[in-house]
Amino acid sequence: MEYILIIISAIFVNNILLSQFMGICPFLGVSNKLSTAVGMSGAVCFVITLATLVTYLFQYYVLVPLGIEFMQTIAFILIIAALVQMVEIVLKKVSPALYQALGIFLPLITTNCAVLGVALMVVTNEFSYGGEPHMLNLGESVVFAFATSLGFGLAMILFAGLREQIALNKVPKVFKGIPIALVTASILAMAFMGFSGLV
Repeated sequence: MEYILIIISAIFVNNILLSQFMGICPFLGVSNKLSTAVGMSGAVCFVITLATLVTYLFQYYVLVPLGIEFMQTIAFILIIAALVQMVEIVLKKVSPALYQALGIFLPLITTNCAVLGVALMVVTNEFSYGGEPHMLNLGESVVFAFATSLGFGLAMILFAGLREQIALNKVPKVFKGIPIALVTASILAMAFMGFSGLV
């Protein structure tokens, strides 16, 4: 039951894009087409889950025993950057097709604040549901990271679909481009607010 609450909360109630406003750069920049939104979502899902696992282990097996928890932000940034580079190298060797499919999305994820944000939320116990802060163990952390990245993907894909539909309609000149995208994002965020109180 605990895992189900974490999943529902991370995807719908505390959606990282629409409730916590992390990862807005790719949300606005890569959501012009549904195909690019799906590619970015897949890459983010993989990297957030893997980065959270590695940073959790690094926090509790390196930083905490050495008493240097204050270094976590710098350490996590370096870990995420190195991890993305290693994933890119391994994918290039092992699965060139998948590497080509992810393309430019992997390097873009290095600077995605959602990856760092989820890693920091897990270790600083800022995750809560039911109004109470909740300390996550390793399994819950990985489930939370995966569910958060699914929420990111859901918001990206919905937003990309809406932007493709808007592109087919007549929009007043003042609202063309980013302004109508921001209005659409705010309406989507309000729709997701309907899930608050669910968990």
